[in-house]
Order: sequence, then C-alpha cells, then structure tokens
Amino acid sequence: MTVVAFDFDGTLSDSEMTVLLGRRCGVADEMADITERSMNDEIDYAESLRKRAALLEGLDEEDVAAAYSEVELREGAASLIEALNDAGVTTAILTGGFERGVEAALKREQVTVDHVVSNRLPMVDGRLTGEVEGTLIEGTKDTALEDLATLVGVEMEETIAIGDGANDLPMLRVAGLSIGFDPKPAVEPHCEVVVTSMAGARDTLLAEGVLDRT
Repeated sequence: MTVVAFDFDGTLSDSEMTVLLGRRCGVADEMADITERSMNDEIDYAESLRKRAALLEGLDEEDVAAAYSEVELREGAASLIEALNDAGVTTAILTGGFERGVEAALKREQVTVDHVVSNRLPMVDGRLTGEVEGTLIEGTKDTALEDLATLVGVEMEETIAIGDGANDLPMLRVAGLSIGFDPKPAVEPHCEVVVTSMAGARDTLLAEGVLDRT
C-alpha cells in the first residue's frame, strides 16, 4: 500500500485560488506578492494566508463561485490521479488552499481523490468575512501526512509527497519519497526528485514501482 499526497496550488493546478478571488475585488497584485513571498519562505505561511483572506472581506457569493469555477487542474493531472486510483494507491490533496476550489477543479475533470485536507473561507450573509478556517493554517502538512498514513495503515516510508512551495517542506521532509514539482529555490534542496510536468511525475512513479507500465 502506498499514499501519494499532492499539494494543489502550484502542483496539481497552476491556478492560484487567492489570486483568482483577488481579481474579483481588485487586489490580485497584492495577493500574488504575498503568495510569492510565502512560497519562497520569506513570510510565515499562516500570516500570509490570513493577510490574503483579509483582503477578500466583503466579496459576494456570486464572485466567489465565479472565481472557483476558474480553478483548473494542470495538463496530465487528472489522468495521473486516475492511474493512481486504478492502481489501488491512496490519493490525497493536502493544501492550504480552499476546498471549494479543489472540489470544483476535480468535478470539472470528473476525477476523485481519497482524501482532501484543506482550508475554508467562511461567509456570512452571502459575503466573505475576511477570515479563514481549517487545519492547514497553523497546522502543517507533515502532521496531515502522518495522520493520513496512520488512518490508512501504512508506514511513513511508504508515503510520497509532491509539492512546490515552502509550506510543502514539512511533508516533503517526512515522506518516504519527496518529489518537487518545479519547486521554489528554497524547496528544491529538500527534494529527492525534481519534475516539471505531470508526465515527469508519472515517470518517477513508474520508476518507483508505484504505477505499473502495463
């Protein structure tokens, strides 16, 4: 048995949810700057997420739904997830991004994963409150991956983590195999394998015997 845990924004998807939401209320540039600083480990992740959520205060449900509808899986992501599912591998998405965006992207491609651990942007009276909720604000992805391994009944040596940014470092460090997906400079030294496409990730998983070439 194997667990493959993906980051979402920047890995499974080249959409950045907070930027898509920010465009709807004119703060996309500020969002992108905060996101980049966080992914390069220049600012604490929890602080960066709260700053970005605060910029979205007052955004209405229609605009929120429209932003999430723009979240897309990158080329080859859906077929890789399907191949892992078919192989009996436990698939997971561990993301500081938002569950509605993840769900929208997966639904569009008609693909599912076994577990999603993510955050949420609460709404009151049809508008975002400017707050953020979830286990991956202060919590880190190493704990999430360890909890998932325990739930599934596998050793950490049997887990694989795939991510790109500084908030992925905790899970990359504890996973049995760490795969950097076009990783940020601060992240790359901590990755055993570096890929720049989902095809590259598939090749790595084939080489590791996680997927069968037949």
